[in-house]
Order: sequence, then C-alpha cells, then structure tokens
Amino acid sequence: MLSFPRTLTVTLAVLALLSSAVFAKPRGAVYDDPANVDADYAVQGEYSGEIKAEEGKAKLGVQIIAMGGGKFTAVAYPGGLPGDGWDKEAGKIQAQGENKDGTVVFECDKGGAIYRDGLLTVIDKDANSLGELEKVQRKSPTLGAKPPEGAVVLFDGSSLDHWKPGTKKTEDGLLMQGAHSEDTFQSHTLHLEFRLPYQPESRGQGRGNSGLYVQGRYEVQMLDSFGLEGKDNECGGIYKVSPPAVNMCFPPLTWQTYDIDLTAPKFDGDKKVANARITVRHNGVVIHDDIELPRPTPGGRGGPEKNPGPIYLQNHGNPVRYRNIWVVPKK
Repeated sequence: MLSFPRTLTVTLAVLALLSSAVFAKPRGAVYDDPANVDADYAVQGEYSGEIKAEEGKAKLGVQIIAMGGGKFTAVAYPGGLPGDGWDKEAGKIQAQGENKDGTVVFECDKGGAIYRDGLLTVIDKDANSLGELEKVQRKSPTLGAKPPEGAVVLFDGSSLDHWKPGTKKTEDGLLMQGAHSEDTFQSHTLHLEFRLPYQPESRGQGRGNSGLYVQGRYEVQMLDSFGLEGKDNECGGIYKVSPPAVNMCFPPLTWQTYDIDLTAPKFDGDKKVANARITVRHNGVVIHDDIELPRPTPGGRGGPEKNPGPIYLQNHGNPVRYRNIWVVPKK
C-alpha cells in the first residue's frame, strides 16, 4: 500500500486483546459524557485525506484507538475509511504509538505517522512527509430520522410509557440499558440511535457492551469495536450467525444508528416453515443484507418464535445510552 507495507512486523497483542473476551467486565475509567473525558480522547478518532503515491495521490483513512495511559493503536485503510472507499482487498495496516508531550509517533519498518495538534502526518521510512490527514467526525445519514406515519414511537425522551417497570432514563432524557418494551411486534422496521461509553482500559466484551434483541430474540451486538476486525461478537455482528459485512462502528461517545428490517418466521400451525430474515444498516451502511436467522440468540426474552416479540436492550454492566426509537409494523 503506497509507501506502507501491507503487513507490519509490529506487535498486535493489544488488538488481539481488544477482540477477545478475556476481560468480560469493565476496568479502569468509564466515561459516558463527552464533556467529561481524558486527554487521550482528543487524539482518538477518524482521519482522512490524500497522500503521495506512485500513481500520484491516493486516498487514505486512519482510525486511532485510545488504549489507556497515553497509548494508541492506529489502523490505516487504503482507499478511505470503512464505508467511505476502503479497498478491502488491499487489507489494513496496524501500528502502535504513545503520547509524549502532545505528540504520538506510530512506527513500522517502512514508514509511519505522527499525530500533532489535531493532524496526522503520514511519513515514509526516511521520515519524509507523504501528506496530512485531517480529523473527521462522520454522522449517520439516518441520525435524527423522524418516525413516519403509522410508526409506534417507543422512546423520544419524554416518557417511559412503552417500557416495562424498572426501565430508567437519565436526567437529560436518554434511555438506559436494560430496557424491555411493553409493545410486541411481528415483521417490522426499526430505527434506533445508541451511544457507546468510552472505556480506554477495558478490553473485549467489557468495552461498552450491550445488545439490541429484535423481537426480543435475535441480537444485533453493540460493543465499542471501533477499529477492530468486525466479528460476529463485535458491533453489528449477529452472534454465531454472521459478522457485519464491514465494521461501521464509530468512535465511542458518538451517536450511531441501527436501521433494521425484520421479516418474522413463518409457521404452519406449530411447525416453523420459514426462518426469520433480517437486513441491518449500521450508520447508513448495509452490514447484513436479508440474511436468514436460523434460531434465537441465547439470552433473549422473546418467548416462542411463533409469537410477536418486544424490543429488548441488554444490560451488560456498561452505560450504553439510547434515543429516538420507533417501529413501523408491517401488514
């Protein structure tokens, strides 16, 4: 890839820990308010721009992940960020860096990058600049989508009337994890917005974990998987069924969207004759396209598949927040 190698001889142990389930519980600081974060949060994020290449210039995207204690992992994407041009066949490039007096240097055997004052400068092996990448803050195109006519508005910040007793919301009107809707649905379209906490020292399934159980049965995972591989137990994945086609997870404390179309399973009497099917858009990008759901996900609360089921937002011990939730039942 350009002046970068396609594989690096850097240690990948940190990323391996991120994608494992060794640390099932949060550790270290937990931030659920973007106004109250550590210094590393300003470095973390997405960067995009053009750099010098053999053919002239080429687009490059980079995601920088805060790992706690001033340490970071950088993941570079030839062609652009995931969902914005990334050439999957070209792979990814990973490197690590540490903050020293406001500067983070990412090194590999044929080049690297330097973060300073909000810019990421890509360099070759002789420390010559190949170009600068600016920090970008992407927003889902469906963020703030208004419920159409006929929609059941489950949560707009005003009340908890559509949720079972014990459901809670924050003082600023956000729904908290562990919510179970009173309303139940068969085939439907769902819009939901969620915000993952920032937990730089947590790893694996302890890092901003929750889950959206559609019909209370089929879980679309929520997890701070920013910059990770995109497995079936990471954000957007359907456990034991399918990983997302692309990892569209934005940085933690960024509002994200799920737009889901569910076709309920079909029954002839008590015999299931067709499995449920689902299409999922994460931040506006299709990550599951009409895939089959052969069985419910463990941990659900939907009851028998034949019956309509609720919307269930899992409580996994992390302060995940939700807003603007509505459902359009299918006739």
